[in-house]
Amino acid sequence: MAAIALVLLSTEPGREQQVVSDLKNMSEVSEAMVLFGEYDVYCKVCVDDFSQLSELILRNIRTLDGVVETTTLTAANDGK
Repeated sequence: MAAIALVLLSTEPGREQQVVSDLKNMSEVSEAMVLFGEYDVYCKVCVDDFSQLSELILRNIRTLDGVVETTTLTAANDGK
């Protein structure tokens, strides 16, 4: 079963657009955008399993230049 998650990111000031651009270059990211409010950026990811989700977040998303913190919300199911 696929692992779907929404990842909320806090970024360094002024780095939001670059982080969104970097996220959109990742094949696992289906959408990403700048937010107003508590978080600066949002992205939706879909991978094959939770092991891949963990690796994607820890090795690819959290290590992006400008990312300060992430919060991950995992989907209970794909809505079908």
